[in-house]
Amino acid sequence: MLSDLKISQQIFRQFSQKFLTHMELDVALVGAGPSNLVAGYYLAKSGLKAAIFESKLAPGGGMWGGGMMFNEIVVQEAARVVLEELGMPYKLGEEGYLVVDSVMATSYLIFKCVEAGTPIFNLIKVVDVLFREEGDRPKVSGIVINWSPVESLGLHVDPLGIMAKVVVDGTGHPADICNVVAKKLGVSLNTPTGKVVGEMPLWAEKGEEFTVANTKEVYPGLLAGGMAANNAFGGPRMGPIFGGMLLSGKRLAELIKERLR
Repeated sequence: MLSDLKISQQIFRQFSQKFLTHMELDVALVGAGPSNLVAGYYLAKSGLKAAIFESKLAPGGGMWGGGMMFNEIVVQEAARVVLEELGMPYKLGEEGYLVVDSVMATSYLIFKCVEAGTPIFNLIKVVDVLFREEGDRPKVSGIVINWSPVESLGLHVDPLGIMAKVVVDGTGHPADICNVVAKKLGVSLNTPTGKVVGEMPLWAEKGEEFTVANTKEVYPGLLAGGMAANNAFGGPRMGPIFGGMLLSGKRLAELIKERLR
């Protein structure tokens, strides 16, 4: 016989254990878009303790909808290595173009990330960062979180802190965490203007190159990846081609592994 009480107890007990074991991390990944999902996969594979914090109900960012709700995406040849590492099926389009069902692609990224060992905490909004003094300026040392509905409703409920050696802004177009650091700490970011530059209009070829090249440290303890990197450093958006996002996630993991080891 099923017990409604035991069902509730199982959920609360398991979530509590998962949450408690991820309050001190090697890497806090903010946003569950493609770049952070790939980063989470590679980080877990390398033995680093990471977790993703996503404000929405469904992880995956904008990949679900493909291009203008035609649920297919394009990945260029350079990123085939990531698709094959994940075991993700794809179809060969014209020369240099790989085509993937966007729903399947997003599902694969989510599954492979969590299966590898990086959990996703959805419906949690990162509202601030923790910082500690290191040398002559503060270092980003963690994140401050609250339930997304609390933030949406404007309720006056205090958040909680999560410690992390490295924080990644993977919030996409808004580059939320980069903006928080620049405004709240009143510091200069490692960008051309010292603050979030803002993204440029659509140019797929340049945008894809820019995404990967500018996946890097924005401020001590804070890296940016995916569209957050484009926004922070002033690169073009690229539309429904996702190879740059996948390679950005792979590069994030490589940079973090070098830093922490």
